[in-house]
Formats: sequence, C-alpha cells, structure tokens
Amino acid sequence: MIKVRVSLRPIVSKINLPTVLKTTTLPGDSIERLFIATQVGEIFCIGNGDIRTFLDIRARILKLGASGGGYDERGLLGLAFHPGFYYNGLFYLHYSVAGTQGPGAIPSAPPESFKPNPCDPGTLNMRWINRDTQYDHIDTVEEWGIQSNGQPQKRRTLLNLRRPFLNHNGVNSLNFSPETGNLILTTGDGGSGYDPFNLSQDDMEIAGKIIEIDVRKHTFIDNPPVVTRFNELPVPIQETLTVMAKGVRNISGISFQRFYNHYIKYVGNVGQDLVESIFSFVHYIPIPVTQLTQASLANSESTHQDGFINFGWRGWEGAFPTSFIRGCSANPTLDEKTIAYYDEAITASVKRLQPLISYFHKDPRPDKFGGTALTGVQPYMGHGIPQLTGSVVFTDLARKEQSQSPVRGVLAYTKARADCKLNDFSVIETDYPFGTQSAYYVSLGTNPNQSKLYLGVYGSMKVADYNQGTVFEIVP
Repeated sequence: MIKVRVSLRPIVSKINLPTVLKTTTLPGDSIERLFIATQVGEIFCIGNGDIRTFLDIRARILKLGASGGGYDERGLLGLAFHPGFYYNGLFYLHYSVAGTQGPGAIPSAPPESFKPNPCDPGTLNMRWINRDTQYDHIDTVEEWGIQSNGQPQKRRTLLNLRRPFLNHNGVNSLNFSPETGNLILTTGDGGSGYDPFNLSQDDMEIAGKIIEIDVRKHTFIDNPPVVTRFNELPVPIQETLTVMAKGVRNISGISFQRFYNHYIKYVGNVGQDLVESIFSFVHYIPIPVTQLTQASLANSESTHQDGFINFGWRGWEGAFPTSFIRGCSANPTLDEKTIAYYDEAITASVKRLQPLISYFHKDPRPDKFGGTALTGVQPYMGHGIPQLTGSVVFTDLARKEQSQSPVRGVLAYTKARADCKLNDFSVIETDYPFGTQSAYYVSLGTNPNQSKLYLGVYGSMKVADYNQGTVFEIVP
C-alpha cells in the first residue's frame, strides 16, 4: 500500500477528552458546524472560527477517575443527531449516570485483574449474580430536543442499562443508520478482561451487542427500568429494539460507506492481548428483541440465528482464537499462548464473521506498529487527500513499541479486498510537532458525506487530568 502523508490542522485545544466528533447544521442555521462531545459531559459547537458550549451535562455524569488512578471509560460516550435534526432538533445521548457508582460485579477484584485459567472450569463458567447490588454503574440513553428558544432539553429516556464493570461501555456509541433511519447503539461486553460472564454471546444479554432503536415509536414509558437483559424490558420497549450483531468486546461506534445501492458497515473491535480488528459487512437480518425473548421462553434458538452478525468474542479475538498469555520472564519471546476458551472457539468458528483486518499488538516490521486499542474507524470519500479516497481510516490509541514518553498515537488506513481475505494496512504519516507532550489518539470523526476527517488527541490516559485535549482536522 502506498505511503500517505497528511497534516494536522488544530481546530481547538485545551479541552477535555473528546469522545465524539461529528458535524451537522443547527435548525435555522446556514453552515455545517463541528460538534465535540467530551467524556466529562460537555458538548461544544464550532463554526466560522468561534466555539461555544452547546450543552453541559457535567452534573449528570458519574464522577470520573475516582478509581483506577484516574483512568476511566465511563462518562459521555455517545452523541447522535437525528437525520431530520435540522427540522426537528432531536439528538441523542449515551452517558454514565451521576450517583450510580456500585462496588462492581466482582467487588474484590480490580477491573482488569480477571484472567481465565484453562485448567480451572470455575474461571471459564462464571455467572453475574446479585445484579441489583453487584454492578459498577448505570448508563442511560436519552432523547433531547432543541426548544423554540434554542436551548436543548431532555425529552425522554430510551434505556437504562446496569453495567458490571467500569470499562468497555463503547465510545462514539450512538449513530444513525442511513439505511433504516434507526438509532444504532453499540454496547461493549461489560468490561473487566476476557468477558468473564460471557455476556457478549448470550442472546438475552444487552452487553456485547449492536442494537437498533426505532426512535419513531413512542413507548410512553418515561422512566424505563434499569436492566441488564432484554427480557427484563417492558414489551413496548422491546418492540422498539432489534439486534444487529453480537460477539462484541468493545467498539468505537459503527460507520456506513455508501456503495452503489448498498451501505458497507464498518466496526472496529478492541482486542484483548493479541490484535485489534476491523469488521465489515453489507447484508444482515436484524432480529426483533421480542422474537429473541420468545425464543428464550421456549428455550430454543431464534429462527433467524443465521442472520446474526457474530464477531466471535469471547471465543475469538479478531481472526484468532482468544489466547491467554503466560509470561516467560527469562525470555519474553517464548511467552506461552494457550487458547483461553477452547470450546467456545470451536462453537463460534463457523458462525463468526471474519475481520477485514486484524493488526497485532506486536509487529516487528519496520513500516508497521504495535497496536494498543482501536479508537476510531471512518471511511473517507473526500478528494482532498486523493490517496485515501475510498479507504477506511482508523486510529490506535498509542504505539505499543514506544514504551517511553512521549507517547504517540497512530493514524492508518486499509482498503477492502474483493477476495475477502485479511487485508494489510499502512501507517499515515503526520507532520504535527507534538514536542515532549504525550499524544494519545482518542477519537476519529467525520462529516455526513465523509469528505472531512477529524482527530481527537489527548495528552494523558487519565480523564481526570483536565484540559489536555486538541481536536484537529486531517488535511493534505
């Protein structure tokens, strides 16, 4: 693949960690503006060189960074504008709710401490019990609208979700489908590591799924119950939901690329220890949640199981069976890789979708990089950077091989292959002088026609280290 060089043009700096970058036109406005949602709960609006606060919900957001030394994956995670936003002023938020901090599903263990032991069945078949008390926090999905005075106001709550751990809640988790007009919610597997309760493969669990919400239907339920499973939802809410995919670990939203009369869907699934993966698909059969719950009551598989897109987690990490790495301290090159969930790898092997690309956490090739976490995937259909036109651009949080500071994130691209085989990728070189400051690439955004790309960068891994963010436009 050809080498591509780009420039990063700063748009705004010294903001909090940017989780969502997208553009739209305000009702009654004449220009397209960039909207930036930050993890702590601010939404900024930028246009004609000025920046203003569109919405500030920091008081509604759970206190971030209190545990884990300031690292946190909760907060304001999703912002999506209704396709008719210019006319109806409707937009949607996904965030972690203030005052809902719990002890965690495994309260005695730090979030990333769980490791499966292939020799101990007890670690392979864990169950999430006492969910009303053993959970980490509650996430909510809400509909908001712009009032006649131009001020946003909450209209209704669509979902309240109880989450077992602080991590894997998704990021850029709300997007509208140009195919169906439905709101797409991407939920991570619930967190910790290795999906200890195997929520992502359980059809009744809301965690680890890509869910379509028909916001045109009104359930007239103002305060939905806090749930973890689809069958705990009232039937009117179930009737607004379909499931697009399962087997999700943690994904940075879903993006759509128009291809003749169809749309190619791209999803970036964050890996465990081995690889980061990007999946693509065109056709799928969304399964109504009412059908899933009826099949659960009958103790049978849904009649449309073949229609499920299955990314394979936790049995598969991208293109590979999920491995548990046992360190060999005398010689790390001899680290032992044991299949963590052998039975699940076998079961899911023929049902899962093969990734478009899997890139490794260790890659010795001189023109590649070792990945850390996939933070954004966007098609680029513009012509300003002709070498990238039609490509899929992605960001990784930080180069693994650069253990010393300053840390640098990675911008890269790949292309779809006609033969459906695993594809390669190429690093996109940038010329921005970050100096001695760390630069974690935390988000990637675009405008509706995908002719522009925006990059969110943060100077720390800790959300409580405030005002270290910069948003750039990626330009020739």
